[in-house]
Amino acid sequence: MPADDSASAPCQSHYVPTFSKPTIELFEAALPTLKEESRQCIENLLSYRARRTQDKFPRSQSAAVLVPLFIGRAGDLYVILSRRSASLRQYAGDTALPGGKVDPQDITVEDTARREAFEEIGLIPDRDRVPLLCVMEPFLAGNQMVVTPVVVLILDKTMQSSLNESEVTSIFSQPLASFLASSFPFHPYRAPDPSMPYHTTTEWEWSGGGPIRMHRFLTGREADGVKPVFGLTASMLIYVAVWGYRRAPDFEFQPPNAPTQAQQIACALLTPSNPLRVACEGEGIDANVVAASILRTLQELNSGPGLIEWDKCGQDRKRLTEGLTQRIDVTKQDIRNNTHEQQVMHTERQERHLEVGGKSGEREDTGMRNGQNEHKDGNAKL
Repeated sequence: MPADDSASAPCQSHYVPTFSKPTIELFEAALPTLKEESRQCIENLLSYRARRTQDKFPRSQSAAVLVPLFIGRAGDLYVILSRRSASLRQYAGDTALPGGKVDPQDITVEDTARREAFEEIGLIPDRDRVPLLCVMEPFLAGNQMVVTPVVVLILDKTMQSSLNESEVTSIFSQPLASFLASSFPFHPYRAPDPSMPYHTTTEWEWSGGGPIRMHRFLTGREADGVKPVFGLTASMLIYVAVWGYRRAPDFEFQPPNAPTQAQQIACALLTPSNPLRVACEGEGIDANVVAASILRTLQELNSGPGLIEWDKCGQDRKRLTEGLTQRIDVTKQDIRNNTHEQQVMHTERQERHLEVGGKSGEREDTGMRNGQNEHKDGNAKL
């Protein structure tokens, strides 16, 4: 599919957490131009293991995106991005990764991501020509949808795109390392607009306490109407780049008291009216257990040294984690209280029923005795 480093293409039951991975030797044999930095990035992604792949989320509120990487002619890693159709009802015209919600036939998040990529941009779900690198930690979208990034590497450069015009207008590529940069990283022929900084951020207050920082990166194609990479897509690509290159970005990823993705998901699971919790109830999943598992994993991670400095974002995570844990305890206590109240009410109803039934029985028994006496009196008269 990717024939050039910067060329754009015109229009044309729960998850099973088991994934087979190739070895780095396969990529070195298939990609002779591989730079050492790119080789190390691929090796790091191959060795990545998500900590929360065992957690079960409701299928109706689960989605996956594919992060399709390829090696450019100079040996650098690029990621394929798409420009969503302007006719879509949601996120029209946005720059995005291919992906979508889980379908009934999907067994794993990898199945979901590959199927969506095939439907949107025609990337064939061939695990030999497009092998899996890793499945990343899940993200929370719209405070209600669990989205998991699936990273793959395109080895076959002869593959051609086939865009679904109802969903995608065009595709283009961008260096993966560019999501660690704060200044414009592109070639001179793609001159930036001096009035538009390459990397900007905005912050908004999280409902559970603490700010969340959203990132925005230019694509160098804004003059052609292509929107910047921003929001959830930008956060995912920063995350993939950091774990791949094992270095911090040129900017602060999140403020010190920002909640982690795990804490955001746990909070959504513990909020009674949140669609994620409602979906858990509908699919027979104990949201409290899942939230507790997520937070327990987070506490275990915090007990050890951080992989990279920016991964320590959320220095006040202990307070947030303890607060969410207290919410789990409160929710469980509420459930126990409600169960006890229901049992008491049921017992009272049974007692009232027996009492009423007993009185009715006495009346019926009295009536039967009266009838028998009248019958006897009648016989005596005869």
